[in-house]
Amino acid sequence: MSKAFVFPGQGAQTIGMGRALAEAYPAAQAVFDEVDAALGESLSGLIWEGEQDTLTLTENAQPALMTTSLAAMRALEAEGIEITAAAMVAGHSLGEYSALATAGALSVADCARLLRVRGRAMQSAVPVGEGAMAAILGLDLEAVRALADEASKDGICQAANDNDPAQVVVSGEATAVARAVELAKEKGAKRAMLLPVSAPFHCVMMQPAAEAMQEALDGVEIKTPAVPVVANVVAEAVSDPDTIRRLLVDQVTGAVRWRESVTYMSAQGVTEIWEIGAGKALSGMVRRIDRDIATRAVGTPDDVKAAMEAVAAN
Repeated sequence: MSKAFVFPGQGAQTIGMGRALAEAYPAAQAVFDEVDAALGESLSGLIWEGEQDTLTLTENAQPALMTTSLAAMRALEAEGIEITAAAMVAGHSLGEYSALATAGALSVADCARLLRVRGRAMQSAVPVGEGAMAAILGLDLEAVRALADEASKDGICQAANDNDPAQVVVSGEATAVARAVELAKEKGAKRAMLLPVSAPFHCVMMQPAAEAMQEALDGVEIKTPAVPVVANVVAEAVSDPDTIRRLLVDQVTGAVRWRESVTYMSAQGVTEIWEIGAGKALSGMVRRIDRDIATRAVGTPDDVKAAMEAVAAN
């Protein structure tokens, strides 16, 4: 079986995530310690004992989810499952940074600092209340693009996340996104609902954040990853450091092409996808995209043990 490791994006954060891993594996604890040192604060304290509302703030959620993903990967490595056990890696939005860090393209400290910049820049790019995002369920990408174009008469509205065959997220100005929700219901969507997010991610309104990330990334070393990384904005594997740097900037305003990314991995021979870190949202998306791909979530010591048993059995 050819495996890919994938890493979750914003929305998967929960208080307490990764704590059992840190208690069970010194290598996992070391990731939390390294991120705390890089940020000059106890992010681990917030993750394990803080308030959900504070953790959910974009500037906290992004480095917190990356830290938890890397801790889970370090636990796997402690049991003998290296990153090179995967044919390729990928991540959903901020999860792409987790993928790059696990593959050695970015250092853990640089990754944490970049995601803190990214989170703050994305939050401050658009005044609160001016932007919005909405999930459209039951319509495919082309249908959602068409209704987003129609809604654009009321302001910016773009397809932002192509998550799976029946889930596309739109992003843009609040009035236009609200119009897109109305249009989606008229056009037969199963559900169309505004998302509880604080900014319109992955659309042209994020251009100030893209510029901030360009500056931040220019000061960071990016190495060739140990395994190819499937980039969100092109839905194909990349390994060249200069290309990775450019695509991370493009990613801020570009759409997350997750459905296409999973289809690409399948076409490259991937038959099993492990979701490394918090939650199981990506596993659900993968199953809706391609039922022939087996999925496994690895976010707890029990998950690590189950993964080890599965590898030993094959």
